[in-house]
Amino acid sequence: MTRKIYLLLLLSMICTFFGATAFAQKAGSGSDQIASFAEPIDNLPTEGTLFGLPVNIHGQTTYINQRYNNFTSSYSGMNSMSAQKSMAYTWSGTLFFGARLAPNTDIYFNPEVVSGVPFSDLVGLGGFSNGEATKAAGLNAKFYSARAFLRQTINQEGDKVVLENEANQITQTVSSNRVVLTAGQFSTLDIFDDSRYAKDPRIQFMNWGNMTYLAYDYAADARGYSTGLAGEWYLSNWVMRASRMLAPKSPNGRDLNWQIFNTYGDQIEVERQHNIADLPGKVSVLAYRNRMILARFQDATNYVVANNAQGTQAINNVRTNYQYKTGVGINGEQALTKDLGIYGRAFTSDGHTETMSFTEADNSISVGMGLNGTSWSRPKDTIGISMMQNGLSSYRKNYLQSGGVSYFIGDYAGPGQTISYRPERIGEVYYNATVIKNVLAGLNFQHINNPAYNAARGPVNILSFRIHAEF
Repeated sequence: MTRKIYLLLLLSMICTFFGATAFAQKAGSGSDQIASFAEPIDNLPTEGTLFGLPVNIHGQTTYINQRYNNFTSSYSGMNSMSAQKSMAYTWSGTLFFGARLAPNTDIYFNPEVVSGVPFSDLVGLGGFSNGEATKAAGLNAKFYSARAFLRQTINQEGDKVVLENEANQITQTVSSNRVVLTAGQFSTLDIFDDSRYAKDPRIQFMNWGNMTYLAYDYAADARGYSTGLAGEWYLSNWVMRASRMLAPKSPNGRDLNWQIFNTYGDQIEVERQHNIADLPGKVSVLAYRNRMILARFQDATNYVVANNAQGTQAINNVRTNYQYKTGVGINGEQALTKDLGIYGRAFTSDGHTETMSFTEADNSISVGMGLNGTSWSRPKDTIGISMMQNGLSSYRKNYLQSGGVSYFIGDYAGPGQTISYRPERIGEVYYNATVIKNVLAGLNFQHINNPAYNAARGPVNILSFRIHAEF
């Protein structure tokens, strides 16, 4: 995907956006990564008081099983996805505790447990097939803190908005014009790049490229969480966001570096919400800047050539200086009817340096739609269809083609096995059926062309089964 195509996409979306009649839409509590379809359960209260303080509790559990058959592969390297028939799974359970310390001051804590085995030890793809796989660390269940944060709301004059009781939100009346501060441990994606149709792999699309922009190298530990400070300013139909988050000590590492003025991930986002024929939509622009000791691909390529280091992770030998990594993207979505909506994301990063926290992609574009089952008398069922294309910068591509290996990809298998670069293209479709109240079962299918950007391998067809429950 060239920069010209991104520019045309950006201009077309902006023209569409400003050509539509915009109406003030009451903003929510924040771009929480947690999507929910839960309804109240009789005799199971989720909100009350404890020691005189308003509190709530919610929970979720999700099991995902994925499989694919043998696929075509003329060769494989150190970080190639296995071409043999494979199975992977993840299971997670989360509790969401909240307490209101003062009228506009909340604290939340989310203990989480995860087990699972990803395909090929989580290598061989840019857009991985299961958004829960980052948290999995083997067959044995692992307990950890996913979130522990404080949220302060500063209301200004505006319309009154009632935020309903849900995970990480105690019922609250706020102003449509307000400032929200979040401090502590949470995911960068809890605040940024919200989407009604594609954000939560537990109940929506599973692929990483539908959780967020695939080329957005957002600050996080290996499980996808970080610690930091975020601010949101809701003003009529505008929302402005900014944050600084801790970066990992090493790329894609589990431990965070607490030297927040030396290594960090900064991001800003501007969002404009609107209504077209009383149907909601929005457009947002997000930019990020990371600072960390990272390898530059040009230096790593030079090292591979000078030292005949083909088939090695040469990035480890040239990671010596602080580098800045930047990127910018645009996200738009629009409800077409009460049951049908569409979305699109496009992003580009500078591509000079290795991945800090997310995955191997330097530009990405995805489009899709979400539909509920009202028309076939299953209003709580949902269907999603998406397509995405992921690409690499010339710097990362040259490193791989010279024989270098990154953390997630690298198909070099010997002389004469130069990677035939092609953009990675993924189609994804899912159907979720509500089995009983607050329990869904779903099927998901993903067709992946050019896995890890290599035309000599694939396509890979992944079939997934999912069951999810929440309260």
